[in-house]
Amino acid sequence: MKFLRSVKDEMKNVTWPSGKQLRRDTLIVIETSIIFAVMFFIMDTLVQNVFAWILG
Repeated sequence: MKFLRSVKDEMKNVTWPSGKQLRRDTLIVIETSIIFAVMFFIMDTLVQNVFAWILG
């Protein structure tokens, strides 16, 4: 029970983001994920073509 009380007390100290900040941060994560997905797709396609050219 002491653990649960300390968790409850600690949760009172947490600073939660505003709705606007939460939306902004979520969009940043989504944009970053899309950018990395496109980069990995391009690099993978490039490596596949290089190996096909070398082996082909």
